[in-house]
Amino acid sequence: MFHNPSNEALGQILRDARTIAVVGLSANPDRESYLVSAEMQRRGYRIVPVNPRVTEVLGEAAYARLTDIPFPVDIINVFRRSEALPDVVREAVQTAAPVIWAQLGVYNEEAAEIAAAHGRTMVMDRCIKVMHSLYANRGV
Repeated sequence: MFHNPSNEALGQILRDARTIAVVGLSANPDRESYLVSAEMQRRGYRIVPVNPRVTEVLGEAAYARLTDIPFPVDIINVFRRSEALPDVVREAVQTAAPVIWAQLGVYNEEAAEIAAAHGRTMVMDRCIKVMHSLYANRGV
């Protein structure tokens, strides 16, 4: 059975990271993916939109797929339904990103197994913005 990393480990992940690819990032400022990503950008992270339906979000060029991103990312943050998570993780493990983070309400054991089999850290059903506020202590 899957268990998230400890709160201390989550804080360390967030302190070490600089670039977050956001799968399912919407250009609609009323969507949760946009609100969370905008706040993480404000807190100093580079946000990389991954969504085939947009060309730019939050001033950053968007990519259709994770594997299209031509530079390394530290965290892949997923705003997709739980049933889509295994396919997202299958693509994510084709990148060098060490952490795959599924937002609040997104949970899938199969996805966690795929991530673990490829040596990736998986976080599920946790809001990255909330965890940052609670555990990262970046002074923001």
